[in-house]
Formats: sequence, structure tokens, C-alpha cells
Amino acid sequence: MKKIKLSLVAMLLIGAVACKKSNGTLPPVSNVTNDEAADMVAGSLSLNSNGVASLSADASLNAAVIINTPGACGTIRSDSISRQSKPGDPVTYNYNLKYSFTVNCDGGRPDSLLSTLTYSGSFSGPNLSSSNSGSSVFMVNGLLPRFTDFVINGEFKRAGSFSSKIDTAHHGNSNIDIVINSLTVEKSSRTIVSGNAAISITGDVPKKGSFTYTGTLVFNGNGTATLTLNGTVYIINLESGDRRRV
Repeated sequence: MKKIKLSLVAMLLIGAVACKKSNGTLPPVSNVTNDEAADMVAGSLSLNSNGVASLSADASLNAAVIINTPGACGTIRSDSISRQSKPGDPVTYNYNLKYSFTVNCDGGRPDSLLSTLTYSGSFSGPNLSSSNSGSSVFMVNGLLPRFTDFVINGEFKRAGSFSSKIDTAHHGNSNIDIVINSLTVEKSSRTIVSGNAAISITGDVPKKGSFTYTGTLVFNGNGTATLTLNGTVYIINLESGDRRRV
């Protein structure tokens, strides 16, 4: 009888050790996938979710107007805008924006424009929905007539809640930071022709912990941008926010 009891105890101990080793080698549960992080970036870039493409268009439009405004040097202009999607649009959004524009001059002529913004709102796309607020600071250079393009440097920030539509268990809070370098916008069409950016995404999912993603972005000049996020490459449509793996 003693031998049987000892054997049972030994088996239990072996099982416990094996279970511990097995648990130690299992991969951690993912709280946000690479694709979901890419969706967050896409939502922070596209026109129909009040992303960088929309805000750079606002900044370049105001720069174009200021070029022909007499006595614009040093002036500060404020503006409030409300934006909503149209009925039936595949992506729904609603945003309130508060802008401030400051004109810098060279030899008495408008040379650059400082655009600062705070905003709040929400959007809902095919893969992700988000309620958020944030800010941007853009310096728009190239206002003088001899330049054919505007060149924008600055930073875009977005923070708030998110919910994945691919996996409803993936929901929580996120912070997105996009540092823009030499975003070039053609004056005549106000379309993005080139530029790059550094991407940082952090956040947390209840009961699953925090997450961090970093990446780079290249604006391709054809209405898309190439996102490299934790080594995975995506093409993002700057108008619709659609993304696909390369």
C-alpha cells in the first residue's frame, strides 16, 4: 500500500513539473494583433477618419489662401470645423476641430504657416471603431510663389478607446503618435506627393495587459502610404483607410 501511495505522489509531482514547464514555453496571449495595430494607424492617416491626410489638406488650403492675403505677416487666425460622414459611407465619422494658424514672413512676404489643432470625435470602419481626441502641430513651408510644393513637418497625436470588429475581445485604450518629416503637398492639386513619418502605438487591453508597436511610414505619391510595423509591411489607402499586407 505504501508503494502505491508513493507512486501516486510521484506521478502528481511529475505532472505538476511537466505542466509548469509546458506553461513556461507557451507563447503569451496576444492582446492586439499586428493587423489591428495597422488598422489604428490607417484610421490616423485617412481622409475619412480625420487623419493626417485630412489635416494636411486643411493646413495646405489655409496656406494657399494666405499667400494672396495682404498684410498677413504675424497674423493669428482661429477656426472651428465640424465634420461628419455622409449617409451610406462605408466609414462613419464625426469630428469637431479647433484650429489656430500663425503666419511667418520672409522680407515682408508669407514664408511659412504654423498650424495647431485640437480635436475630438469618433469613427467606425470595417475593422475597427474608435472614440478619440488629440492634437497636431504642423509647420507648412514653401509659401513663397517660387516654390511649387508645400512641405510639412510636425506631429499628430491621437488617444482614446478602440474596439476591434475582427475580434471583439480586443478592445481597450490606445495612444498613437505620428512624427511627420518632409510631407510634400503639390500646391496646384493639394495632393500628397512624398514624405515619411515615424509611428508609435501604445495602449492596454483589460485583463490582457499593455502593447507597444513601432514603425515607419512612406508616402508614395499615388494616394497610398507604405507602413512597416514591427517588420510587417502594409499598403494604406489615404482616402478610404483600407490596408492590405504586402
